[in-house]
Amino acid sequence: MAFNYADSEFVSFAVYADVVQRDARLFEANEVLNESYVNQLLAKSSQRLLSKIKADDWWRAYQFERNPSLNGDARLVPNVNPDNIDARHEEFIALNIAHCLTEYILPAVADFGNETSAEVQKIKHWKEAFDDGYRELLEAGDWYDFNADGVISTNEKKVGKANLVRIR
Repeated sequence: MAFNYADSEFVSFAVYADVVQRDARLFEANEVLNESYVNQLLAKSSQRLLSKIKADDWWRAYQFERNPSLNGDARLVPNVNPDNIDARHEEFIALNIAHCLTEYILPAVADFGNETSAEVQKIKHWKEAFDDGYRELLEAGDWYDFNADGVISTNEKKVGKANLVRIR
C-alpha cells in the first residue's frame, strides 16, 4: 500500500518525509515543524481531501451511476474509501502535500504582513498546484475501484471532462 496506515487503518496519503522532500529549506528554518506535528497535519489534510471529493459533483454523479438505490439523494452518497483508490497514488500524495502546505504548514510560519515573503509566495504556488492536481484527478476519473475487487475495470472509470471534437 502506497499510503500511510497505522495497522490496517488509513491515516494519510503522505508522510513527513514526503513533505520534507518537496521543501527541505522550510523545515530547516522552522524547527517547530517536527515530524509528529507534520504527520498530524497530513492526516487532517487527508481527511479534508476525502471530504472535498465526497462533496464534489463528480463524486455524486459517479455514485448515482453505479448505485441506483441512492435515488439521486445526495445525503446517501457514501464516503470515499481510501482503500479503494487503486491508481494515481503519486497524485494523491502530491495533493495531500500541496493541501497541507497551503492550509496548515505555511500559514503557521508565514508573515502575512509582508506580501513578498517567501512563505506567502509558496502558499500561492501550492494552492495553484493543488487546484490543478485536483481538477486533473477528477477529470481523469480512473483511480477508484468501485466494487473493491482489486481491478479498476472500464465501467468503473468516469471521465470528468471529455474533449468534444468534430470529426469530418
